[in-house]
Amino acid sequence: MASDIRRIEYFRATVKDEPGAAFTVLSALRSQGVNLVAFTAIPIGVNETQLILFPDNGTSFSRAAGTIRMDVDGPHAALIVQGDDALGAIAEIHGILADAGLNVVGATGVADGRGAFGYVIHLRECDVERAVHLLRQTFTVAAG
Repeated sequence: MASDIRRIEYFRATVKDEPGAAFTVLSALRSQGVNLVAFTAIPIGVNETQLILFPDNGTSFSRAAGTIRMDVDGPHAALIVQGDDALGAIAEIHGILADAGLNVVGATGVADGRGAFGYVIHLRECDVERAVHLLRQTFTVAAG
């Protein structure tokens, strides 16, 4: 399974749980030239939603968030794996991390339906670099 395995930064923002709240944030970031690698929205209460934003450039994101006066928490570290999909790909990743004593505290994955997948893995901050190293030793890492 050829993969791109790397550390990625993410930021959290809380918005009211109402129609258009995520759109407002996403379109404001777009207007500032921010490109997101991944995005998740999770309800965290009766009237609030937590947006988890994974920009391709954390510095540009922080600058843009300040410009649009968006209150964010971060940056935090995560791991992103993108590559060729195969039966059990995510299980294999978890097995490698578990064998090393690394705990996955949260994750989101998706297959694109055309043979590739993306997987964002949340670990403790102190474990992210070790996880990147272990996974790169195991998988063929795509050039670039």
